[in-house]
Amino acid sequence: MENLLSIEHLSKSFTLHNLNKHIKAVEDVNLHLKEGEFVGITGKSGSGKSTVLKCIYRTYLPESGSIWYESKRFGRIDLAAAPERTIIELRKYEIGYVSQFLNVMPRTTAKELVRHATLEMGHGAAFAEEETVKMLEHFELDRSLWDSYPATFSGGEKLRLNIARAMVKRPRLLLLDEPTASLDQASKEKVKVLIEQLMSEGTTMLGIFHDLEFMQNLCSREYQIRGGRIFMKEPQENITTTSYYPDIPLI
Repeated sequence: MENLLSIEHLSKSFTLHNLNKHIKAVEDVNLHLKEGEFVGITGKSGSGKSTVLKCIYRTYLPESGSIWYESKRFGRIDLAAAPERTIIELRKYEIGYVSQFLNVMPRTTAKELVRHATLEMGHGAAFAEEETVKMLEHFELDRSLWDSYPATFSGGEKLRLNIARAMVKRPRLLLLDEPTASLDQASKEKVKVLIEQLMSEGTTMLGIFHDLEFMQNLCSREYQIRGGRIFMKEPQENITTTSYYPDIPLI
């Protein structure tokens, strides 16, 4: 099976001009995802996990290295060097991103956000309505909130809506940046159910987590980031809540 995503020698640093500091976020990162895999990344806060995902999604422009993606629309493409217009197209049709934070246009209701995501994929209005209802009900977002603006939601409600909006599109590649950060156990289980469903449908996923228990029986492989460098975890090791980083507060 060919790689859907191949990251080669990726590095990214930031300059804090007010402090006159140059910070290396990640250095010489190499990893790959085959189609249909779910690969996990763990590491302490500030180790560079989110930087990797944001470079793939092109929220950050990589400093050096390549991010090769096998696109249905464009063929093999280096996301680190692709034009902005191409990146926008890929975000719209192929690559999804779930973060802890929900950034949306003002005066757009929760239901409109999820429905728009479905319509954006080219589906008809009736199908979009049906899928929107299914997704909002799955995450048990109170019906009284469906026609409300997300700015009024709690952190957990915003995160559930953010996940619903990304997953309803069934993207070819889904990037998960701490997708269970502020969720209770019941909501985490609902996220896991949808991840398993998307995996069965062929979606490839790369996720970063602090909640290591959540990753059990989900990940094909796991990488750890330490000091901006990435290491593959040996498959015979067990994922536990204490074996890697005992100083990380668990969710």
